[in-house]
Amino acid sequence: MHSPSKVAAVPLTSPVTNGTFCPQSQRRFVLIAAILASALGFIDGSILAIATPAIRVDLGASLAEAQWISNAYALTLSALILAGGAAGDRFGLRRAFVAGIALFIVASLACALAPNAVVLIAFRAVQGIGAAIMVPGSLAIIAKAYPKKERGRAIGIWAAASALTTAIGPVLGGFVLSAFGDGIWRAIFAINLPLGLISIYLLLAKVPADAPTEKRSLDLGGAALATLAFGALAYGLTSMSASGEGHMAGPSIAAGVVLLAVFIVFELRQREPMIDLSLFRVGAFAGANVATFFLYFALSANLFYLPMLLIAGWGLSTAEVGFIFLPLSASIALLSGPVGQLSDRIGPRFPIACGSLVVAFAFAGLALLTHAGIHNFWTGTFPLMALMGLGMALVVSPLSTAIMTAVEDKDTGAASGINNAVSRIGGLIAVAAMGSLAAWVYANALDGNATPGVPGFGEPAPAGLAPAVEAVRLAASDAAFAVVSSVTALLCLLSAVIAWTTISGQRLPWPRRAEDSQG
Repeated sequence: MHSPSKVAAVPLTSPVTNGTFCPQSQRRFVLIAAILASALGFIDGSILAIATPAIRVDLGASLAEAQWISNAYALTLSALILAGGAAGDRFGLRRAFVAGIALFIVASLACALAPNAVVLIAFRAVQGIGAAIMVPGSLAIIAKAYPKKERGRAIGIWAAASALTTAIGPVLGGFVLSAFGDGIWRAIFAINLPLGLISIYLLLAKVPADAPTEKRSLDLGGAALATLAFGALAYGLTSMSASGEGHMAGPSIAAGVVLLAVFIVFELRQREPMIDLSLFRVGAFAGANVATFFLYFALSANLFYLPMLLIAGWGLSTAEVGFIFLPLSASIALLSGPVGQLSDRIGPRFPIACGSLVVAFAFAGLALLTHAGIHNFWTGTFPLMALMGLGMALVVSPLSTAIMTAVEDKDTGAASGINNAVSRIGGLIAVAAMGSLAAWVYANALDGNATPGVPGFGEPAPAGLAPAVEAVRLAASDAAFAVVSSVTALLCLLSAVIAWTTISGQRLPWPRRAEDSQG
């Protein structure tokens, strides 16, 4: 899923000059188009998690297929997002941005019409390709259209609107799913068509074309190797939960590791690599990215599998479950500014380590709650999600500061892009690995027997299931998610330790404003 904490990430393209290609009277159209385009990804990413049980019922999708409905998008987005950012420099931001939006909405329409899980997975991958161009373009075109003195305010409006979309989307989506039934999940993808067309119209009819800033290489070879490497790793991890495909896990993971090594060697030999691996020689930068990986691994795993437990396991309505995303988005929107100022004064180390610990406590609380079989949503699960949101709000802005201040100013765009990709790769691996772990624990909790009539983990129970069988299924679901939350709590604790030992605890030597780091 799309990570809400990356709402205010800096552009993934190179820093722009002080000039602007867009007259003042037309800049508002750039901002509106960027907000609408960003909403496409945020709506899909946040609502998909609560719609997954409905999709599984409607399409008869297995747990492994449900994992790939999420991961096909995450794979192509994470592997190609750096190349997508470079496309804006090479071909012009408006042209690349429009192309990304167009590809995204065409794929969205195909997703809405998908007759089965396999077709949906295929077009989710195409969606991810469009998003890899669209996501970096939405903020980069604002930065290029607005002069430096106005850029901070425009980015603030964009970030606020994005946070609002991320917060309200799952709540409204949950109510729609509850009101209209499982088949309405297709509307989640269909809504992208009008939003995307309006955005394209504004960009083509109201905004002048910008000139390419530089002839950057797109490093398509590196992008292809990254896609194959992470795809093989994700397939190997996911196949552990797929019946009849467990024998593919070892060879696929081994192939993924080999391809990842080939990718690293390939990038080291490129004149204009997709990822500047030399940045990882900086201890603070490497540490911040490792902390990012563990933290977003944990966040993605819980946000993907918790709705499955609540809807398919506990039998809660999607209208209720949609509220679990609200504290995260609201906390980040309200607190990122003040926390960023605090980070400037005392350094990013303490807020990141402290926030990671808070998230660890929240996930440990979820593990204890589900292990004990306590099914109190509003007095148990929801407060813990609010605590998690507070922890993430403490991390988001300081983590960006740590990344940006660890490298030279000329490398801030590349550093931000790498960190964005790392967070998405963490989510990709998390959904694959934790799903297999949950399926294994679930099967063992059922005594390893393929009990007739008992659905798999995260799959809604059929009507008329015997009470005794339902009790066993519910206990097995709780046990599976408790293990996932326990593992992710430990990863958040590890993230806190890494942040404390690698990231600087010193305040910034100058008052670095957000718009200054935007280029």
